[in-house]
Amino acid sequence: MHTVLLTGGTRGIGRAAATEILRRDPTTHLVLLGRASSVHPVAAELRALAPHVTPLDADLADLTSVRRAAATVGRLLDAGDLPPLRVVGANAGVQLVDALHTTPDGFETTFAVNVLANHVLLRSLEPWLRTPARVVVTVSDTHFGDLRHTGGLVPAPRWSDPATLAQPAAFPRPSTAVAGRTAYSTSKLAAVHLVHAWARHLPVGVDVLAYNPGFVPGTGLTRAASPVARFVAGRVLQVLTLQPSIDDVQTAGRRLAAALLGDVDAPTGAYVDRSRVVPPSPASYDEAREDALWRFADEVHAAIATVGTPGHPEGRSGSPV
Repeated sequence: MHTVLLTGGTRGIGRAAATEILRRDPTTHLVLLGRASSVHPVAAELRALAPHVTPLDADLADLTSVRRAAATVGRLLDAGDLPPLRVVGANAGVQLVDALHTTPDGFETTFAVNVLANHVLLRSLEPWLRTPARVVVTVSDTHFGDLRHTGGLVPAPRWSDPATLAQPAAFPRPSTAVAGRTAYSTSKLAAVHLVHAWARHLPVGVDVLAYNPGFVPGTGLTRAASPVARFVAGRVLQVLTLQPSIDDVQTAGRRLAAALLGDVDAPTGAYVDRSRVVPPSPASYDEAREDALWRFADEVHAAIATVGTPGHPEGRSGSPV
């Protein structure tokens, strides 16, 4: 028996993956991290498949909430209320209509949820990971930034200093959807960078992978978009799932579950494209960027752990960290 912890498990690919994990092994203890309004009803539904489903309230846009949820998981593990933690799926993600949304911590929301929340969660859970363990971070082939991988729908990433990327208005015309999509592709490049950095940091026996589901219509990722964009993504583009190169939600969820449960033979730090290990973008191999991002994310984690929310009066004045 073991514990699988999953973010983004209440809808889309994550929900399908949670269902597949419990279907394959009903003895699994599944911990779902998410907002209470969604995570508790979904957990109740999943218990029809298997009894061991624990919902924990966590807002991925609030890093203090992430840290608090991880601490709760640690207490449950220490008390023996959960079996050993062997799998973490950092699947939650957002794509917004601008680059101006701001979290309670003072960070731009896309970067906070898609990058910093993952680091805070993994850093906080690190003492409880028991080998053999696997961490899977859901990324996106938009990090390539080329026509082949984006179809021209998402701008290429625009890399900058991590402290700049973490701030609202980090991209030109920040109030536009183009800036929001640029923030998304850039955050997914950052996520691949961070997987590489984690691969160097974690001990032998704890593997970390980047999982790319490819383009999957109907996931809910565009729920913050305009009504027209939501209609296109949710209805019209679902026709594309008839193409063999594009998965539907259920197939992508099964493939995520396979990556989480170790069906995919992949070395730590690998990039899993649907079900195959392939190289990520050439730009994602940049150890200087990776180290800079790791240092910044670790500063954020340290601020959360020691003085509460970054930007709080007890912290450093005038800066999120």
